[in-house]
Amino acid sequence: MKIGVYIDGYNLYYGGRGLCGRGTAGWRWLDVRALAGNVITAASGWSTPHDLHVVYCTARIKGRGNTSGQKDQDVYLRALNASGAVDVFEYGTYVERIATSPLATAGKGGRPIISQATWPLMVRDNTNGDVPGATFIASVSRREEKGSDVNVATHLLLDVLRQNVDAAVVVSNDSDLKKPIEVARDSVPVGLVNPTKNYPAGALNGDPNAGPGGHWWYQLTATDLRRAQMPASLGPKITRPNGW
Repeated sequence: MKIGVYIDGYNLYYGGRGLCGRGTAGWRWLDVRALAGNVITAASGWSTPHDLHVVYCTARIKGRGNTSGQKDQDVYLRALNASGAVDVFEYGTYVERIATSPLATAGKGGRPIISQATWPLMVRDNTNGDVPGATFIASVSRREEKGSDVNVATHLLLDVLRQNVDAAVVVSNDSDLKKPIEVARDSVPVGLVNPTKNYPAGALNGDPNAGPGGHWWYQLTATDLRRAQMPASLGPKITRPNGW
């Protein structure tokens, strides 16, 4: 059974960090092919054997201001290639920009609560009068990955519509993938793997019997990540970074 596996690398990475803990070792040297195979075997009920075609969508980190991150990502991508864990790498872009937003704290469910002026931190107008309830505006530098969701959708639909795969697995909890996943479900069984600790995005739900049926949903766990690690060394210049 030929199965296309389409991975949003940043969604998987930040999801894994949420599941395992930032700075925790033992999960980041991830063999994405082994991870996908383990999950499919455990959750899909699809016929075996599984012949996986793994597409990994990400963007390269820029070194300015994050040299260590760039080096770590580079060695990881080379490890995925050397180990044969990925068949196709598709790169989006990594951009830096200035964003202006109101100051906020995290409320229930992570929803933002806008901070307002109140003592002991108050805003005063040009007459030296207090302005309670004023909003604080901050200008900050933001780094953002662009394009992985589009690349996941493109490879998924091309492989399905060209009949290159018998089934598909998407590793992402991005609700922007709603429509391409719906279209894919009309033609082949689709498994959806939520790599985050959050609830599955409601937009990605669907009828498990739609189209050919056999669709399924799976919530990734920290154990899944720790069980799918590459060998610590894959050659003289490809070694798992310290702390990974």
